[in-house]
Amino acid sequence: MINGLANSVRLLRLVRVLARHDALTLVETAPQTPGSARTAVRIARALWGPSGAAKRRSAALRPGERLADALTELGPSFIKLGQALSVRSDLIGDSAAEDLSRLQDDLPPFSWDAARTAIETELEASVETLFESIEEEPVAAASIAQVHFAVTSDGRDVAVKVLRPGVEAVLDRDVALFYWLAELGERWLKPLRRLRPVDVVQKFEEWISVELDLRLEGAAAAELAANSRHDDGFRVVAVDWDRTARRTLTTERIRGLSIDDVEGLTAAGFDIDAILERSAEIFFLQVFRDGFFHADMHPGNMFVDQDGVLAPVDFGIMGRVDKRTRIFLADLLVGFLSRDYAQVAQVHFDFGVVPPYKSKEAFTQAIRAIGEPVLGKPLNEISVGRLLAQLFKVTEDFDMETQPDLLLLQKTMLVAEGVGRKLNPSVNMWILAQPLIEDWMIANRGPEARLRDAVEETVDSLRRLPKTLSDAETVLARLSELDPESLKNGGRGREPDGPMGSRRLLKEANRQGVSPVIVSVIVILLAALILLG
Repeated sequence: MINGLANSVRLLRLVRVLARHDALTLVETAPQTPGSARTAVRIARALWGPSGAAKRRSAALRPGERLADALTELGPSFIKLGQALSVRSDLIGDSAAEDLSRLQDDLPPFSWDAARTAIETELEASVETLFESIEEEPVAAASIAQVHFAVTSDGRDVAVKVLRPGVEAVLDRDVALFYWLAELGERWLKPLRRLRPVDVVQKFEEWISVELDLRLEGAAAAELAANSRHDDGFRVVAVDWDRTARRTLTTERIRGLSIDDVEGLTAAGFDIDAILERSAEIFFLQVFRDGFFHADMHPGNMFVDQDGVLAPVDFGIMGRVDKRTRIFLADLLVGFLSRDYAQVAQVHFDFGVVPPYKSKEAFTQAIRAIGEPVLGKPLNEISVGRLLAQLFKVTEDFDMETQPDLLLLQKTMLVAEGVGRKLNPSVNMWILAQPLIEDWMIANRGPEARLRDAVEETVDSLRRLPKTLSDAETVLARLSELDPESLKNGGRGREPDGPMGSRRLLKEANRQGVSPVIVSVIVILLAALILLG
């Protein structure tokens, strides 16, 4: 009751800010918005909408730009939410998605005194003991943290990241509001259920939780470094674990040029096409080989050092893709790039993305309608990120559910494409990566790979066999205590109390890891023996 009241108050503030920026248009025009919500939007606009000069300024902006301004005013969680929505053109439209993709996570810095207090509290030592020198003016300030350059007491150049004071409480409160709204949406708006808003908020919360514990960000950097230790032309910054804690992260400082500084890179004598090819290969290796990728790869987070080596920073948002999903993506990309729409459709059915009762022929036709306008362009203009966005638009007709795990990947693809086009507008990074994807498919989908997977599954089953047999013995021992009269009466007799009851037994077996199907078969056989005896 109290939480509902608090969230209602927060929702009222949210609506007021959106109305003041005239940013409720997207809600009003969305096809899944019910008439009652449209009426509420009109009332909010009448009460709190802009007027005079403010109204003229708003009228000069696109709906997505007005929404970006409103989210910036609402604070850190909403800035992050806007960035997440930038990949959901199926929800907010292409134009608004494009506007939100430019939403800057850039806020005024907090004071040096607050940063110093956080560093000394977390690391349990004075700044003078930890560092030979530290710049009080931050080099970057975002919604969750800011970064200061420093030199350690043993003479190493480092970057020190510090969380904003009180940011955890703000984010916890806002995420609770997002959950509340998502649950209400799923309960009352049937079209929203397919979009799985609660799952999307859960994924959003996972992203945020990593950013709020800088030890986890340090661990992500260390994992990425371990995965790529043999990759030429790519290096991950080292983490200074002695100067890292929950609210403070210290890594080595990178000196180099931003990957999109074409003029500077050219002046320094670097081969721009080689950098683009290497960045495409690195992205492929992270997604397909490792299943662990940097998911915030905007130009400010990727540098080219003096040796031409790519060096990423800021590991707060990382993505994971399991092997099954990687195979799905590889099939999808190869099918689209070769314009084999039947294969693309088959992939969706094989992986259960589209339910089997839908028409495969109709889905293939819909895929072709998406692919032809995009793939019919010159190679350098093909956008796989936009292709995936268009794919989401046909999901409702085919009862496809949103896949939250793929949102980060789609966002990262869009950012990577933008950087690639800035490096060389005449080259498409996905065409560069296509041979790598095809080779990976041969290695992971060919006969040898299938045999290897079968052997691994067999070995894993054998490894679990002793525990399975032990659990089966436990189940059989409990089955022997079942009441024969209950079985003879067709289950109408009294079910024994305690763990021997058949329904409880099934639950217990499931908890033990024994298949309920196996238990059910044993129950039927035992019942038959009793009845025949």
